[in-house]
Amino acid sequence: MKPLLFGTVGDNTIDEYVGVESKSFVGGNALNVAVQLRLLGHACRYAGAIGADPTGERVRVSLESNGVLTDGLVTLPGHTSVSRIRVDATGDRSFEFEDFAVCADYRPDDAELDELARCAAVHIGMVPGATELRERLSGRGVLLSQDCAVSSGYRHLDIAFCSAGEDDGYARDLAHEAVDGGARLAVVTCGAAGSLAFDGDSWWRAGAAPVEVVDTTGAGDSYIAGFLAARAAGSDVPQAMRAGARTAARTCEHLGAWPQDALPLG
Repeated sequence: MKPLLFGTVGDNTIDEYVGVESKSFVGGNALNVAVQLRLLGHACRYAGAIGADPTGERVRVSLESNGVLTDGLVTLPGHTSVSRIRVDATGDRSFEFEDFAVCADYRPDDAELDELARCAAVHIGMVPGATELRERLSGRGVLLSQDCAVSSGYRHLDIAFCSAGEDDGYARDLAHEAVDGGARLAVVTCGAAGSLAFDGDSWWRAGAAPVEVVDTTGAGDSYIAGFLAARAAGSDVPQAMRAGARTAARTCEHLGAWPQDALPLG
């Protein structure tokens, strides 16, 4: 597969695992997708915000050490985003708290939008003004996707990524909602039940790749990266779904959303 240039816009965070585990990782939808695209061999630029604090520097170093372009990473007054993930005795994980902090104030400027418009595909994570961002990138030759669990709206989207758990009826409802709202294609991840896709005419389904699960954090973000990499390179929808499932499965084999050294809390 020929390397492509991708862009991601939006959230980064420090994922704090509490409960049975007590450690932290760098994460966030837009950041995770960027790193996973790099692990798949593609160039990627990340546009987002950090605070002027040690955790912000940790985010920057993590991006740069993975080869992600950080020209679009800005420092804003305030603190870097943090998320708390509770791990119970069975290993199940649930998001207990999220503070998007400076990420909630970030909007790419005109110069950054011009850089993103040079990319083969741009993925939007949690970012304020997602509707305006989609409008401004629409028609500029970019494959445009969004994680619709963290940013709302479907207009001008080539791919709307949604998440439904293992509820098939809910997954189909989400897919219809996304396409009816203006997305050209809806892709809904369904956990262990795999994923489904809908373009208003055709339905596709793909199973989850078999894996010995260690941690599911970031698996959905990895699916997005795998799907986008395949789709932007010319794969059809079923092929892209299988690529997404393979990328998500690899993420489930280790702690954190991508291979990295955890830091202890406290």
